[in-house]
Amino acid sequence: MKAHYFVLIFALIANAVANILIKEGMKAKAVSLSQPLETFQQIVLNPFVVSGVFFFGLALAAYSFVLSKIPLSIAYPVMTSAGFLIVLGYSTIKLQESLTPWQIAGVLCILAGIIMVAGNMNG
Repeated sequence: MKAHYFVLIFALIANAVANILIKEGMKAKAVSLSQPLETFQQIVLNPFVVSGVFFFGLALAAYSFVLSKIPLSIAYPVMTSAGFLIVLGYSTIKLQESLTPWQIAGVLCILAGIIMVAGNMNG
């Protein structure tokens, strides 16, 4: 397997971790748009949020490299869809968010789509 495939996997995991960290950081905080300065301060001083932003930076750097090697029409669907599935798995297991039968059907369609799109990775 070519190195840029591993970098794509790293990028999508880093992106998913970033979203998870920011969610974890914000779920315990009561934020209000009626107090924008306090809300902004809570966000930028939150270690989970700061870590999430760091992981977004790692994901951006890795994904930028990937885009120099893999067509956007392949990299983007794999990046977003696989990342979505990671976040969805975390959300249902750790955050106890539920899925409806329609959502489960959608997840299966996404999995099928990833397999079809990633199967054409020639880059």
